[in-house]
Amino acid sequence: MPAESGTTLLPPAPAGDPMVPRPVRVESVRRETRDTVTMDLRALDGEGLVFAPGQFTMLQAFGVGEVPISISGDPARPDLLTHTVRDVGGVTGSLCRVEPGDLLGVRGAFGRGWGVEDGRGGDVVVVAGGIGLAPLRPVVLAVLAERAAYGRVSVLYGARSPAEMLFTDELDTWTAAGLDVHVIVDVADRSWTGRVGVVTELLPDAAFDPDRTLGLVCGPELMMRYAAAALTDRGVEPGRVRVSVERNMRCGIGLCGHCQLRGHLVCVDGPVFELDRIGPLLTVREL
Repeated sequence: MPAESGTTLLPPAPAGDPMVPRPVRVESVRRETRDTVTMDLRALDGEGLVFAPGQFTMLQAFGVGEVPISISGDPARPDLLTHTVRDVGGVTGSLCRVEPGDLLGVRGAFGRGWGVEDGRGGDVVVVAGGIGLAPLRPVVLAVLAERAAYGRVSVLYGARSPAEMLFTDELDTWTAAGLDVHVIVDVADRSWTGRVGVVTELLPDAAFDPDRTLGLVCGPELMMRYAAAALTDRGVEPGRVRVSVERNMRCGIGLCGHCQLRGHLVCVDGPVFELDRIGPLLTVREL
């Protein structure tokens, strides 16, 4: 997929046209786990992509297809678009094999974000399972950029195993910056000295005032259901608990109906929803 210097596979997208992908060049690729990579992308037209934490793009591998991928980068760096991609199929597999210099297409940013600014002046609890930490990484970076604007900030992260943890080089940095970071794995190996279990087991130890807390949850739907329930059991209002719903999106702008979830179109009404809006649907199997 590498392109010769100076070549362009697609012309810049017309301003305001959400259906035409913008060409971006892969700046760097970092392998997170055996099947997950984080890539930094830069637009060929030099225009940055402004986004809110929690939004996604439609990321395209030319000649293969496109998939919705949450943005995992720094919202203060619109010039550098970061995505963390797990190899789960044809398109994502192709994306996970890119190299610096390759060209991809991007549409977006789309959807409703976390609204982390609603947590200003109070506590923030971030609960992530597996690759669910990727859509929440921009939240952490946004909070760190304005640390004094927030109270206690807890990052509770669960992974299947130590080998499947994301952003391992950043977790200690977040702790040193004043965040309360706790990590747990489902299955330990010989090197692991931390806790073993599911991520909801970390919630009883998290320190926060439920009357002034914003809870943000992302991961497998079953995990989100239990984590969100644990937060409300601690007294956090359902309207202050938000989850990110994963659905197969196609257009990104509410036209095709492919991501319909009962009365919601996830690409425009979500992917982030307040628990009091989406909570009952999380209990319906295979919806």
